[in-house]
Amino acid sequence: MCMYSRGMSVAIQIKDVPEEVRDAIAARAAARGQSTQVYLRGLLEREFQAERNRHLLESLVGHRTLKMSPDEVVDDIRAGREGDDE
Repeated sequence: MCMYSRGMSVAIQIKDVPEEVRDAIAARAAARGQSTQVYLRGLLEREFQAERNRHLLESLVGHRTLKMSPDEVVDDIRAGREGDDE
């Protein structure tokens, strides 16, 4: 899922990056067959998603409302899947 495709993309410039950091990032990108830009964009997107997920989980603390047993959950999922086949 590409987060930047939802709207206008922006350019980010980072100054004063040590050469050894730049070289390590470039090497990691190359090892994955990616450009440095694509590799760094992926890092930024994963960081964004992790932070968003952390906030979501924190907002759910104390809101557990599921009163079904694991077996009931499985049965409910299976019933839903069987209904999709019709």
